Amino acid sequence: MMRKLFILIALCFLSFLSYSQKKVYSLHECIEIAQKNNLDIREKRLTHEQKGVAYQQARANLLPNLNASVGQNFIFGRSIGIDNTYQNTNSLQTSFALSSSFTIFDGLKMKHDIEARKAYLAASDADLDKIKEDIAINVSTAFLLVLMNKELVQIATDQIELSKYNISRKKELVNSGKSLHGEVLELESQLAKENFNLVNAENKLKLSKLDLMQIMELEDLEDFDISIETLDSLFEEGLIFLNNSVYENAFNNRPEIRSIKFQIDAAKNELLAAKSQYFPSISLGAQMNTGYYKMNGRDNISFNSQIQNNLSNSIGVTLNIPIFNRFQVRNAVKNMNIILEKTKLNESKAKIELRKHIDQAFYNALAAQSRLEAAQKSETANREALRFVQEKYENGRATSYELFQAKNILIQVLGEKTQAKYEYAFRLKILKFLVK
Repeated sequence: MMRKLFILIALCFLSFLSYSQKKVYSLHECIEIAQKNNLDIREKRLTHEQKGVAYQQARANLLPNLNASVGQNFIFGRSIGIDNTYQNTNSLQTSFALSSSFTIFDGLKMKHDIEARKAYLAASDADLDKIKEDIAINVSTAFLLVLMNKELVQIATDQIELSKYNISRKKELVNSGKSLHGEVLELESQLAKENFNLVNAENKLKLSKLDLMQIMELEDLEDFDISIETLDSLFEEGLIFLNNSVYENAFNNRPEIRSIKFQIDAAKNELLAAKSQYFPSISLGAQMNTGYYKMNGRDNISFNSQIQNNLSNSIGVTLNIPIFNRFQVRNAVKNMNIILEKTKLNESKAKIELRKHIDQAFYNALAAQSRLEAAQKSETANREALRFVQEKYENGRATSYELFQAKNILIQVLGEKTQAKYEYAFRLKILKFLVK
């Protein structure tokens, strides 16, 4: 019994630990969750489904239709009988009909309509890709900001540890009579300032996590954290230098450009569908009719017999020739020509805007790379300067103020280097998205 109780307690403890552990998300997981929860993406998916239904309906319009009808009439007063004479009596009529029609030729209107709906469906798919990519960029930006703030928190923590070490060393010198107690107070004052900086860094980290969670549309901040991912792979790829092939690749693959190209295809087919209404149309129709007639006060033929005797079938071909339709077709063609030209202009504008964004992203990344290289050199120089001042301070040849100054400069440089590193990573990410 004790053994079973021990196992039960252990299982409960393990369950509590697993439940209380923070969920750590990778960048890929954050993007997937954000895309799954985002309402704009869900709305675009519904729009895409609508376009799919319209495309399926356009294809189904090629099929013949089939309709059945049943009618029931009650006649009061004078009624015409089977012998074609009127009598003062009530009667009833029941009719049954089955009809079907099929379009043989409509100037290829339905064919062009199918191609237009197919193009609209493809454009909707590209629009969905675009909004997914926008979410991925937003998540990546927020994710990198969290990583940067984590590193800034670590820098502040490291500086506090260094200050604590200096305080302990200085207290030893004070106890041995080799230093004054006032210098310990100066170091403790610096430590208090560094603790304040750490609190600010931690608050910025919490806010950046909150921003990321809001993009992902999550709610529980306490159990949320992200994995520390290296930027080496991104830095190894480096800058993508611009040339004509880079621009052409972007023009062919960017979802916003693909969407407009599909819209142009749709407008072309809509124009052909409008022009097809100038042509005659041919349709084939077939119909089957029968009925039942009953007059009060007379002997009537049975229902089954009348249904069989009154059965009639017909089949026919209809040729519809447009002669004058109040200029509706002509104006529809003009309107589609205008829409086509506007869509082509939108494509040109989209390509110009995309080229501007690519150029801006490249030069922003180039400037961020230069800032990072300068910050790395500055870090190397200031670390060496702090090491030199630290040695002088420990040997009593430097004041606390000189040590504070060297540490503060290094902290500032480390913060600038961290910001430059993540800005460079962000700029590379944006450039990669634009030219992929």
